[in-house]
Amino acid sequence: MIELAVFLPLAGGLIAGIFGVRMGDRAAQLVTVIPMLIAAILSSYLLWHVGIQGNERTIELFTWIDSGTLELSWALRVDTLTAVMMFVVNVVSSMVHVYSVGYMSHDPHKPRFMAYLSLFTFFMLALVTADNFVQMFFGWEGVGLMSYLLIGFWSGRPSANAAAIKAFVVNRVGDFGFMLGIFGVFFAFGTLDFDTVFAAVPEVAGRTFSFLSMELDIVTTLCFLLFIGAMGKSAQIGLHTWLPDAMEGPTPVSALIHAATMVTAGVFMVVRLSPMFEFAPIALTFIVFIGGSTAFFAATIGLTQFDIKRVIAYSTCSQLGYMFFAVGVGAYPAAIFHLMTHAFFKALLFLGAGSVIHGMDDEQDMRKMGGLFSKMKVTASLMWIGSLALAGVPFFAGFWSKDVILESAFAAHTGMGLYAFWAGIAAALMTAFYSWRLLFLTFHGRTRADDHTFDHAHESPPVMILPLVVLALGAIFSGWLAADYFVGHHLDEFWRSSILMTHNIIEEAHHVPKWVKFLPIVVGAVGIVLAWVMYIAKPGWPAKFVAMVRPIHSFVFNKWFFDELYDRIFVRPSFVLGRGLWKSGDGAVIDGVGPDGIAAAAKDIAGRASRMQSGFVYHYAFAMLIGLVLLASWFLFGFFG
Repeated sequence: MIELAVFLPLAGGLIAGIFGVRMGDRAAQLVTVIPMLIAAILSSYLLWHVGIQGNERTIELFTWIDSGTLELSWALRVDTLTAVMMFVVNVVSSMVHVYSVGYMSHDPHKPRFMAYLSLFTFFMLALVTADNFVQMFFGWEGVGLMSYLLIGFWSGRPSANAAAIKAFVVNRVGDFGFMLGIFGVFFAFGTLDFDTVFAAVPEVAGRTFSFLSMELDIVTTLCFLLFIGAMGKSAQIGLHTWLPDAMEGPTPVSALIHAATMVTAGVFMVVRLSPMFEFAPIALTFIVFIGGSTAFFAATIGLTQFDIKRVIAYSTCSQLGYMFFAVGVGAYPAAIFHLMTHAFFKALLFLGAGSVIHGMDDEQDMRKMGGLFSKMKVTASLMWIGSLALAGVPFFAGFWSKDVILESAFAAHTGMGLYAFWAGIAAALMTAFYSWRLLFLTFHGRTRADDHTFDHAHESPPVMILPLVVLALGAIFSGWLAADYFVGHHLDEFWRSSILMTHNIIEEAHHVPKWVKFLPIVVGAVGIVLAWVMYIAKPGWPAKFVAMVRPIHSFVFNKWFFDELYDRIFVRPSFVLGRGLWKSGDGAVIDGVGPDGIAAAAKDIAGRASRMQSGFVYHYAFAMLIGLVLLASWFLFGFFG
């Protein structure tokens, strides 16, 4: 059963990828969608079988690497953490597959697209079931490769190609840190097996090594390096720039990659390695800072964007910040809880946005929408559900998971914990505001679309609506159903040994002051009301407000100028260096000495010598005569002289 849940997406992806052209579009869709639906059902059962009943196990498939002292097996590690991730990945991915049947109906390359989706899902499953660092890295790089192919799927668009390359390059920066961390783990522990490393961490904790005349803590350094990988994959501030640009891919890609799978890999990795990070308090403090800063930073940008998908993309970036500062204060179950609930409502919002784009003839600018509720009542209602969950409105999914994260940050009673708490509160206010800004600009008020586009706006077909309904059910009920197990009374018996917590911060979070519990609800309500005032009651106010704070708005609208800064610091110097090495190194030196130097001289000499080969006998006879005369002269004068 476990093997089927992991390898069915691989089988479907390979069949569609290899035989898709011969099979035809419909057959390729069936051969990928059906295995994904089966895998989703199996994963749902595994969540109950493993998480609730406690049937954790590790299935060793085969010996993968046996070289010297390094011996690793390909094994499926299925504990509660894995079961939760498999459930999230397979359920959301199956809905994305079904949705893609309708959304990509006019695309000429449907088999290839469906194959990419299934292969991406397999690599994510390989990542979450990994029993060692190398196996995890295999899945890690696999999702990176498939994200490159999916983001750049519409290769005829230069913007899509640029976005795919940007995502690949930025993630390589994080992956370099991840690789250094894995190398360091092997040198420090002599193995890359999770259980062996985790068992040895208490003995290694506190030991140092010398680097550049500095004494560095081994475990802390390794955790920093590993977290750099998580920053890249999960788009944390500094390595976030790829995520918004990735919206150039088809909308189902956004829902799959940027809601439930790839971007959550970093969160999962840190939680999986909690037995290491618990012995690196400095690294955890840094994670709290990065998470809180990302939550605030991304939310500010979401306030100013007009592309419907980019607003949701920055929302994803912000919510990932919540997950990370939850991890940093030791609330690992709260982070995974929010990961699960977020997957449902964020995938719902992305696919809902795709439904709007589909019905609006590929229009994504919210300034050219408005009044679409009359045309898309079902889509609008479902996106309202997703926004209610995102804003943390009681008693939708986000209310249960986001609030416990904020309470955990406050309960940490540290300076950095309080920083994350207030950054999270500010982000919660902005989240509610930009969520309803999106709803009001898209579905309500007077339409700003041209008459032709608005008249032809239409609801999506049932094959696209059904996945939205399933995800909406998750956005409504997943928090309520899972809260008691993830962060409630059954927390310890649910998670068991899959997560290490040296102190129960979740229990402390339940006893924070009342105002801490109610503050997120209050700021969420304020954000919703403020959005209604500015975009429904007083639609002229946003322009007046922007005029009042023009420099600040310009700074935020331009994404804090991160792209421009990186362009000046990294991109332009790299191009200058590359051009210099090309012209001066390759052109002047290598080509000058090689093709344009020795080779050119040899060619010239050979050309001149070849002119002597006239093909006439008398020329050769004359040359022989001259040679004979010279030889005779040398002999006579040399001998007698």
